[in-house]
Amino acid sequence: MRRFMIDIIHNLDVGPNATRVGVIQYSSQVQNVFSLKSFFTREEMETAINSIVPLSQGTMTGLAIQYAMNVAFTIQNGARPLHKNIPRVAVIVTDGRPQDRVTEVAAQARATGIEIYAVGVQRADMNSLRAMASPPLEEHVFLVESFDLIQQFGKQFQDKLCVINFCNFNNHSCQHDCVNIVNGYYCRCRDGFTLQADGKTCQATDLCNTVEHGCEFKCLSKPGSYHCVCPEGQQLQADKKTCNKCKAGHIDLVMVIDGSKSVRPQNFELVKQFVNQIVDFLDVSPQGTHVGLVQYSSRVRTEFPLDQFTTADEVKEAVQRVQYMEKGTMTGLALKHMVEHSFSEAEGARPLSQNIPRIGLVFTDGRSQDDISEWARKAKESGITMFAVGVGKAVEEELREIASEPVEQHFSYSADFNTMTHIVDNLKLNICPEEGTGTTEIRSPCECAALVQFQTNTIEILQDLTNKIAQMMARLDHLENQIANKK
Repeated sequence: MRRFMIDIIHNLDVGPNATRVGVIQYSSQVQNVFSLKSFFTREEMETAINSIVPLSQGTMTGLAIQYAMNVAFTIQNGARPLHKNIPRVAVIVTDGRPQDRVTEVAAQARATGIEIYAVGVQRADMNSLRAMASPPLEEHVFLVESFDLIQQFGKQFQDKLCVINFCNFNNHSCQHDCVNIVNGYYCRCRDGFTLQADGKTCQATDLCNTVEHGCEFKCLSKPGSYHCVCPEGQQLQADKKTCNKCKAGHIDLVMVIDGSKSVRPQNFELVKQFVNQIVDFLDVSPQGTHVGLVQYSSRVRTEFPLDQFTTADEVKEAVQRVQYMEKGTMTGLALKHMVEHSFSEAEGARPLSQNIPRIGLVFTDGRSQDDISEWARKAKESGITMFAVGVGKAVEEELREIASEPVEQHFSYSADFNTMTHIVDNLKLNICPEEGTGTTEIRSPCECAALVQFQTNTIEILQDLTNKIAQMMARLDHLENQIANKK
């Protein structure tokens, strides 16, 4: 180890106005052998290195990095001010696995402008070396088979150490990535961006994927800008982001949501978000659309009737206050309640003579524990247009039985609570009555079985890719060891 350090110093131009060198020894504690301001000749440094007495006991590598960052590389201890752009380089040599955490403290050190080389000997842990070192790792991580070979390795390492990394000076002004080359650097943009004429800044190729565009329906990109569009039959509003709501066709809408135990609390919150996304595209008002909400499990509870709220904000606030019921899944009982009570004039449904469309939306995540056939049929016979939305383990046969004709237009399914966005888009297009111009786009929902099979296949493919990546990383580590041994 002493020979390794001395060989490196002999090839450096040391001096107060040239390269300065400090040495730290660590075990379970940290010892400052000499600082950056202690010696300015090779002879003095070599004498100090030959006088080092090994500390033994422990491998507190994180503590040593912390010391280097907070003490060794301070102006008080001989480091020159950052504005002078003198590279700060730390070479960490270890032969074991750290007994403390190194990832976070090493990241902090690199963030302050310290370039870290990690040199492992014998039983050194490669993952720890990679966690400490600066990028690119292939130029900053080294593994030597034994201390007997470290002197020979030191001669090769000197060439790496003496190459100036201009990107580490932190004054390159690259907006994204800086790439170091011999005697200079160049800027590079991340995927999806294009380097501009100044050679520094980057512009998104597809702005819709990189900005919070706020488009309610769809965002379309063009060079340097983007614009929002609406589905067929709807117009873009004055804010250039939202689409017109159900204005010409007002409705009475009752949403019946599953509050059974299988939904679980965190997913029930997603269901409430889903309900409020539907409310967002409705014109809720005294003369416009009215909304009611029913929750069911082993029993049924009216959360609020059709005539209770007259604005979208009031409805959304009430939805957020709804408490999760848990227990069973009595979908048939919920349908009966909806037909007999929710769409009654006593609970705010407008008289049939006014020809206000009555729409029921049933949301469930599993098989019903009672029969749904009778009340699904009676709902449709009474003039209620039924939409069925299923998630997770919902049964396709039951969803289709609930849904009005054409079934494909009134039935939707999502394999997961986190991927229900496409259902909201579907309902936007199908719940609003046609407003007299054009035709309404109808999206065919994916079949339950097909979606579940797709999800299963995807998970299997991802697992296989994960295993292959792990095997590849193991092979790369093996090749690095072989290359290091040959050196």
